[in-house]
Amino acid sequence: MVRVFTFASGKGGTGKTTSTVNIGTCLAQFGKNTIIMDADIGMANLGLALGLEDVPVTLHEVLAGKANVQDAIYEGPAGVKVVPSGISLQGFQQANPELLKDVLKDLVEVCDYLLIDAPAGISRDGIIPLAVADDVILIVNPELSSIVDALKTKILTEVIGGHVFGVIINRAGIDKSEVMIQKMEKVLGVRVIGTIPEDPNIRKAASAKTPVVIKYPGSPASVALRNLAGELAGIPMEQRGGKSQEKFIERFSKVLFRGKK
Repeated sequence: MVRVFTFASGKGGTGKTTSTVNIGTCLAQFGKNTIIMDADIGMANLGLALGLEDVPVTLHEVLAGKANVQDAIYEGPAGVKVVPSGISLQGFQQANPELLKDVLKDLVEVCDYLLIDAPAGISRDGIIPLAVADDVILIVNPELSSIVDALKTKILTEVIGGHVFGVIINRAGIDKSEVMIQKMEKVLGVRVIGTIPEDPNIRKAASAKTPVVIKYPGSPASVALRNLAGELAGIPMEQRGGKSQEKFIERFSKVLFRGKK
């Protein structure tokens, strides 16, 4: 059964695209036929994150009626399929967001998981990704403005008949994490399904246009993202880490206990 998740946030800069790319990549690593799509046709970033900014056909052309969505599907890391939006203003002007529903119908026929990177904030273009998904996942930073804007997105999702599956707290610190989670759940009224720690490796991987779970598979953020993907796909904990995580733990243990008897 195909599952469609829309990753949304009340404001830009929360790490929504990074979460979509990396969780989608992890699902592909787990052997799931996964497609990630950039539904932010105005401020597209997903293609940029994977070095697909110069591809000939994007979601812009599909929504303009100039191409089929199959022509806009590209191979990404670990076999994840990617449908990027274009970065040109002209392409954005020609795209018709109303055609997105038809595009999604075509995509769900050829995958196990479809992850949609929705536009940030509340806009006309952003309503369709919230409404068509099986579940919406809110990406929130542990700061007041992000939480307030996420609450607005949650309310909008429910008003249009969508369902909020849960919240991912991105750039989480290690202090008072349990207290932060409890407060977040109380304010937003939905459960926190996971946290992604602040990790400089995310920025390094972004500079290399590579998912952090590929570039730095043993980093704290990668471990958290892999566990989140495992939760969404029902992958047992012992099957999520893979050899890269095992090697990381082994190396870490050697450094930690070096010189100790």
